[in-house]
Amino acid sequence: MIGAFARKLFGSSNERRIKNYIPRVAEINALEKELEGLSDEALRARSEDFKKQLAEGKTLDDILVPAFATCREASKRTLGQRHFDVQLIGGMILHEGRISEMKTGEGKTLVATLPVYLNALSGRGVHVVTVNDYLAKRDAEWMGQIYGFLGLSVGIIVHGLDDEQRKKAYDCDVTYGTNNELGFDYLRDNMKYRMEDMVQRGHIYAIVDEVDSILVDEARTPLIISGPLDDRSEFYNTIDAYVPRLAKSDFEVDEKTSRSCTTSTRRCARTSCSIATRTISCATTRW
Repeated sequence: MIGAFARKLFGSSNERRIKNYIPRVAEINALEKELEGLSDEALRARSEDFKKQLAEGKTLDDILVPAFATCREASKRTLGQRHFDVQLIGGMILHEGRISEMKTGEGKTLVATLPVYLNALSGRGVHVVTVNDYLAKRDAEWMGQIYGFLGLSVGIIVHGLDDEQRKKAYDCDVTYGTNNELGFDYLRDNMKYRMEDMVQRGHIYAIVDEVDSILVDEARTPLIISGPLDDRSEFYNTIDAYVPRLAKSDFEVDEKTSRSCTTSTRRCARTSCSIATRTISCATTRW
């Protein structure tokens, strides 16, 4: 009862957090009239100005207000859609690396353009992770109009691309792709022998769409990748010659499966010198 009274008086913890963003929303709205009077070229030039400010030492948080206002004005001119105040708040939450819960139809795709644009200004790349190729293509082409208008490049990672195409897409300011494609590219990069052969350039900032599905449901299925195996025919020939020499006292059979056996320590010590090309581990080798 006391808790309910306190929530009614002070608001829930979530409502108190939301109130902290209201002053910045007001600052963004205050810039709207000014930006509406700019030409397309002048609005696009603001991106270079933001990059210059970052190079001079300012942080992304320092330019959040004018960058969000610029992105909203670009959206109005390219898509005819204006970010509402609640969407500005959602964008700030995503920029902070938090989860912004929004229902279907509340404009999650449009909300993401705000933090994506802001973080892409650093020049280190932004990844937008979706659940399938269709959404990756749709969102990249749809929201890409905003980024392109503001002078940023957009890439798409989908099934069927070769390494050169993937590297080109990852080198863009904003890269859309599915969680599986991005994950497998990461695994493949870790199997490359040269840095220049890797397709991904870094992992700085990412926005995950349908985060509950990707990071919870689909995360239960691991991504597994294997590389080419060495030619071990010589090893098998050696073992084939060794096995007939074993006595029943030299190994223990797994009675449960009858498909594996373990050599005894005594037999390993006695025969290790007779196999010049291979050493058989006493405790772990199973045939």
